[in-house]
Amino acid sequence: MAAAPVWSVDPRTGKQREQVAVEATAQEVDAAVRAAHDARASLADRAVRAAFLRAAADGLEASKDHLVEAADAETALGPVRLTGELARTCFQLRAFADIVDEGAFLDVVINHPDDTATPPIPDLRRYKVPLGVVAVYSASNFPFAFSVAGGDTASALGAGCPVVVKAHPDHPGLSELVASVLRRAAAAHGIPEGVIGLVHGFEAGIELIKHPLVSAAGFTGSIRGGRALFDAAAARPVPIPFHGELGSLNPVVVTEAAATERAEAIGAGLAGSMTLGVGQFCVKPGLVLVPSGEAGDGLVKSLTAAVSDTDAGVLLDHRMRDNFIAGVAERTGLPDVDSPVTPGAGGEHTVSPGFLTVPAARLAQEGEHDLLLEECFGPVTVVARYDDETEVRGVLSRLPGNLTATVQLSDEEAAGEGRGAEILAELTPLAGRVLVNGWPTGVAVAPAQHHGGPYPATTSTSTSVGGTAIERWLRPVAYQNAPQALLPVELRDGNPLGLPRRFNGRLER
Repeated sequence: MAAAPVWSVDPRTGKQREQVAVEATAQEVDAAVRAAHDARASLADRAVRAAFLRAAADGLEASKDHLVEAADAETALGPVRLTGELARTCFQLRAFADIVDEGAFLDVVINHPDDTATPPIPDLRRYKVPLGVVAVYSASNFPFAFSVAGGDTASALGAGCPVVVKAHPDHPGLSELVASVLRRAAAAHGIPEGVIGLVHGFEAGIELIKHPLVSAAGFTGSIRGGRALFDAAAARPVPIPFHGELGSLNPVVVTEAAATERAEAIGAGLAGSMTLGVGQFCVKPGLVLVPSGEAGDGLVKSLTAAVSDTDAGVLLDHRMRDNFIAGVAERTGLPDVDSPVTPGAGGEHTVSPGFLTVPAARLAQEGEHDLLLEECFGPVTVVARYDDETEVRGVLSRLPGNLTATVQLSDEEAAGEGRGAEILAELTPLAGRVLVNGWPTGVAVAPAQHHGGPYPATTSTSTSVGGTAIERWLRPVAYQNAPQALLPVELRDGNPLGLPRRFNGRLER
């Protein structure tokens, strides 16, 4: 049977543009993984792989115009958004190059023998080593930053792990272009091009997670697809770590004092956040707890005006458009659900933003309204009107894990008066990032960032954004009583590489 062609599709029209590849067979997946496995030794030198990461960033920037044009043709995200995302991607690559140069991620700890301790301590030396080949599953909504050259790939390469990427079907042509840039950067530093593998097709993704030489996987996508891969990773004869970002509602709590103080600003800010990128961000605020009464009414009025002024937009593909329209229709059909601005089809290929309102009491107890506690991908949010703090706590107690949770406080509450600290404590168990008087869309690439959260937000406690994302692809190993001449150079007493380390209990830099 001939391999199925892979087409580039224009989401603005739904029409195929050109064939860019074919779906990979099991044999081709095997070849890609083995080529990546054979390239491991080429990443052993930290200086080489740091230079490789910087060269990849330089290559992407040099091809910016061509890449942005290709990305826009396949995603309809627009040149401005895509240019910014490409810049972020290059920043990530260079940030991980800096981390590799510094070496603190190796977490070197050395203990000399101590016979006076109970029990006695032998000579112990611990650091972290790369896991091996990493499978990366690209996201639809970030064709640069969470795709072939995105954070999973950059952090895995930084850890010293070759990568095989399963391309997302929404931007296959762009995936091929970006992979070629990375391979040229690898070749320029004596690294085999197989260090970056790329495969297309649903079955290829299944074969990839099952391959015995794949040592870990990173995924960004739906709960259904991610959970299937997560289960497959655990069911292998040798299970592997699976770092998946699956779904998030990203709740927001607006206190009555905050709504009274700045209803118009909060409504406008919410509108901007929930419609950003046509509502296709993983950190879109999907549930907002707003007080009943005049203060909340003012916020809803502001939100109505701002959302009404927001144009219809194109989703990443027509399947997502169909799911959005169906999901909105199902939600608006529930009792006591109103739609001040009705979301739905904006045209043959577009969708219009909107929002729903519901009494918070409906969400505080199990029932058919549980559907409103599930993520709906696209430009829609649910505003739950609460009468008292008991209803707020009742709704929060029923939420699954999230990437973010936000509270909008008044000036006095932010200064420590009222329930501000109490609400933060209630939100902390729900999410990996807790915001005060801000909006969750926009994930800074910074050392202190954490982009993860309790399941189903992610399947692990790790982050996929920020410097500590590199830890996902490493494992610790300790050497006991090994002679200096046999030790990895990173663990020798003289510290010839000048690494940050903890030596006999003292932190050295």
